[in-house]
Amino acid sequence: MAKRSGVPAGYEGLPPTEEIRVAYEKVSYAERLRKSILSTTNTLIVVAAIAILVAMLFLPVLRIYGQSMNNTLVSGELVVSLKGASFETGDVVAFYYNNNILVKRVIANSGEWVDIDLDGNVYVNQQKIDEPYIKEKAYGEPNIDFPYQVPEDRIFVLGDNRAVSVDSRSSSIGCVSSEQIVGKIVFRIWPLNRIGPIR
Repeated sequence: MAKRSGVPAGYEGLPPTEEIRVAYEKVSYAERLRKSILSTTNTLIVVAAIAILVAMLFLPVLRIYGQSMNNTLVSGELVVSLKGASFETGDVVAFYYNNNILVKRVIANSGEWVDIDLDGNVYVNQQKIDEPYIKEKAYGEPNIDFPYQVPEDRIFVLGDNRAVSVDSRSSSIGCVSSEQIVGKIVFRIWPLNRIGPIR
């Protein structure tokens, strides 16, 4: 067998240096690629976990059940709520009640006086409030006396479908405390043809 020129004795069977270098670079590139993919995957998992945690803590997604908020919100729709402690008349909020989450509209805050006449017109501090979100007004079947003053650290809520909604007009639900609040409903994400902010 002919000896390669410039190759020391005993090394004739080894591949040339250039082939070794190319093979090493291939192995090295594959290892760098594997580490890069692993690092990227780990980063994406951490980011996704943080995003889910933030969503659960600050932007819970809720499914609407029942008819008390028709036509503003319909059973089966998905909405996003925003954590908060300050609410204004007209805000839509979700709150815990007997291991369920109810959704109603804020009418009055702590210390304010609420009155509802037999035609279903709502007054806060003797001022009739504008309610463009109501399709049909109704007095309902309250078991509290009007005018009614909202207790300290509570909010008075009504459903938009006043004829069927069980809300702060009933002592069974009463006014909502800050500890019960899940958040303010800010955006509808499903169905797609109704996606948009909640007013």
